Amino acid sequence: MTASQPAPASFPVTTPAWVRRPPNLASAVTAELVGRIVRGVHAPGSPLPSEPALCEAFSVSRTVIREAVKVLQEKGMVQVRQGAGTMVTPPTMWNMLDEHVLASTIAEDESLEILDDLVVTRRLLESDMANVAARLITPEVADQLRALVDRMDELVDDHVAYAEYDRAFHDLIMQTSENRIARAVVRSLESQVIHTARYMGEPDRGSCVESNRGHRRIYERIADGDPHCAAEAMFTHITEAWLVRRRAPGAPVRLQR
Repeated sequence: MTASQPAPASFPVTTPAWVRRPPNLASAVTAELVGRIVRGVHAPGSPLPSEPALCEAFSVSRTVIREAVKVLQEKGMVQVRQGAGTMVTPPTMWNMLDEHVLASTIAEDESLEILDDLVVTRRLLESDMANVAARLITPEVADQLRALVDRMDELVDDHVAYAEYDRAFHDLIMQTSENRIARAVVRSLESQVIHTARYMGEPDRGSCVESNRGHRRIYERIADGDPHCAAEAMFTHITEAWLVRRRAPGAPVRLQR
């Protein structure tokens, strides 16, 4: 570099804060507010902080806050009341199928009651679908179910691969039932918790072996064309598999029937 050439401009070593901000600020603000509402920072029946207060707290514009509040309304977590502001609603009004609401609720629920309710919902729907599948079963589908169960017997030492075949087994039964709505609900719930340690537990060889005994009973009842016993086998399997994975104080009274 010659003396006549200007020195290169110096740039900051750290990235400016605004560059590091999420590309969709409204989504980030919404997720944070969902968590705060679930944790009780903004309690049911109380007003959400005012727009100016939220703008200052999150360093965002009114447009971003208004978009976030609109999404909270869609999730059933707030209501905008004329003259009263934006009020936080009780949990009974929240959309528990929403991924952010469900994830935040699970994270804050030490009793695992929300996961107990998820399992109750799943076993109700899947036992009914097993009942229907036993009435609609074809030799081809029966062969596929048997092949999945046989393969899972070979995978009891690989719980990751086992889990993939486990989901495929249940999904084939749901598809066979032709109940697209029930299948969509189960798949939506499962997709939100299959990577959650609280739901998945700590699988080992013993739990996989016992789980697949349940799968084989379900397969045999469906293949036999026995709707009542197929539904009972599915109900029992889902319940017992969850009780093995469940780690929480107190009896799981919500599962009792």
